[in-house]
Amino acid sequence: MGHTADHPSFHELVAADAPLEPVASGGFAFIEGPLWDRRSGSLLFSDIPASVIRRWQDGTVSEWRRPTNLSNALTYDAAGSLLICEHVPPGVRRVRPDGSEEIMASHWQGRELNSPNDVVARTDGSVYFTDPPSGRTAEWGVERPQELDFQGVFRVAPDGGLELIDDQYTVPNGLCLSPDERTLYVNDSIQAVIRAYELAPDGSSAGGQVSRGRVVAEGIRNEDLYDGCPDGLKCDVHGNLYCSGPGGVWVFSPAGERLGVIAAPEFITNFNWGGPDHTELFLCGFQTLYRLQTNVRGSGIPGTR
Repeated sequence: MGHTADHPSFHELVAADAPLEPVASGGFAFIEGPLWDRRSGSLLFSDIPASVIRRWQDGTVSEWRRPTNLSNALTYDAAGSLLICEHVPPGVRRVRPDGSEEIMASHWQGRELNSPNDVVARTDGSVYFTDPPSGRTAEWGVERPQELDFQGVFRVAPDGGLELIDDQYTVPNGLCLSPDERTLYVNDSIQAVIRAYELAPDGSSAGGQVSRGRVVAEGIRNEDLYDGCPDGLKCDVHGNLYCSGPGGVWVFSPAGERLGVIAAPEFITNFNWGGPDHTELFLCGFQTLYRLQTNVRGSGIPGTR
């Protein structure tokens, strides 16, 4: 299975014959949210329906945390705390290095969040997350009605205040920051777009109000959502965007030009860089964890820089 180059620069990022290596499979329900832990040289990832966070290290998989309130995405903040998106009850949890924990966000204006899905942190302490309704379905959580009448993107300010960035999404999913942390990127699984939001110096939405951002890329789907659609979203050190899509992972330049597609044999839910030099891309299929050696480093997670 060869990777597809739409532009010659794609193979500067991913070699044409770079193999997608299965490194763990079997016994998983539905895996998501891979995150490299540089301190232990291991990869953490969520198994959502099983309500467990697993650890992959040197080819061995073990349980790291159970239960997890049906955890989804994981990331680190600049202080080394682990941030966890949880579906039931919905919230974003912070686990500090000393083991203490707190819920950073669970409600908006007195109503429960839908089901926080993906999360990213800026070095100034700002935390951004998407809030689709997925965790309120029997497939990905517990079936129950929404309390919010929208699906949005939020920011938790360093002082704990919650800011709504955009409320016009159908299924907001993956998000990431540009290498300079001045731009927030968010994708929508149904609208099949990636949007960009310029951030103020303090990390808030530029202009201080709910906005639509600008469309960076669109049309990231075909007739069958299970062939691939916008889900995971990451940035490399050059500002290129990597987004789950039909056939694997679509790679875009910062200007939104598709450079190529990293081929995968199944729907890729999410992915993240890791390894000793942060050039190994770990990808989650539904029930298989893959590894791909790239020619570029990932960007955007303070705890892995």
